[in-house]
Amino acid sequence: MYKKKTGIVGIIITIIILIVLVFISNMNLENLSYIENLVSTIVMPVQNGLTYLKNKITGNHTFFEDINRLQQENEELKNKNAELEKNLREFEIVKNENETLKEYLNLSEQYGNYKTKPAYIINKDFSNYNNVFVINVGKNDGIEPNMTVISEKGLVGYIISTTDTTSKVQTIIDTASTVSATLSSSKDNLICKGTIEESGVLKASYIPTTATLVQGDKVETSGMGGIYPKGIYIGTIKRVVSTKNIVDRYAIIEPAVDFDKVDTVLVITK
Repeated sequence: MYKKKTGIVGIIITIIILIVLVFISNMNLENLSYIENLVSTIVMPVQNGLTYLKNKITGNHTFFEDINRLQQENEELKNKNAELEKNLREFEIVKNENETLKEYLNLSEQYGNYKTKPAYIINKDFSNYNNVFVINVGKNDGIEPNMTVISEKGLVGYIISTTDTTSKVQTIIDTASTVSATLSSSKDNLICKGTIEESGVLKASYIPTTATLVQGDKVETSGMGGIYPKGIYIGTIKRVVSTKNIVDRYAIIEPAVDFDKVDTVLVITK
C-alpha cells in the first residue's frame, strides 16, 4: 500500500515538472524577462549578503595579518629601545667616571702641596646629631685617624676610625665637630661648630670683640688645634647674630661643601 502511494506521488511530481517545462518553452520573451526579474529580485539580496560576508571574512584575515605585523614591529622597537637604554647607561657610567677623574685632577692641582689619597663615599649617616660617612679606603691604603678630609670645594672633616679597607669621616657640620678657623680678610680667629639649631651650617663663636664681621666674608682653617692644616677653605659668613653682650655674638657659616651631594673626597695623608 505504501509503495503504491509513493509511486503515485512520483508520477504527479513528474507531470508537474513536464507541465512547467512546456509552459516555459511556450512563453514569449517578455514573460520570460518578467520571471527573470522576479528571480533576480529574490536572488540578489541573498547574493549581496554572501558577497558582504565574503568581504568581511577577507577583511578579518587582513586584520589579523596587520596585527601580526604590528606585533613584530613592536617587538623590534622594544629591542631597539632596550639597546638605546643600555648605551645610555654605559654613557652615563663613562660620564660619571670622567667627572670623578676631573674632580681628582682639580683636587690634586688645588692641594698639590699635600700628599693625598682619593676616595669614594660609600655610605652616609646624616641626622640632626650625626653627620658622618664612610669612604672606601682604610688602613691598607695608609689611612689613619685624625687625617684631614677635603673636597674640591673645601674642608669636609677628618678621619675618626678605620678598618683595613674603609674609614669613617666626621664632617665639620657634625654637632661633635669643632674647627679652629680664621677670617680671610681680618685674620681674626674664631671657633666653628656644627649645630642642631640649623641643619647643614656651622656656628662661629668666640669672636674677638674687635673683629668686624661682614656677610660673605670667607672663613678658612687657622692651622691650630692639631688636626686641620692651615688655609683650607671652610665657607662664608651667611649672617651675623648680635646679642646684648658683644662677647656672646656669633655668626652662621655656610659651608663651601654641599654635604648632600659630595661623593668624591681626598684624604690628606701627609
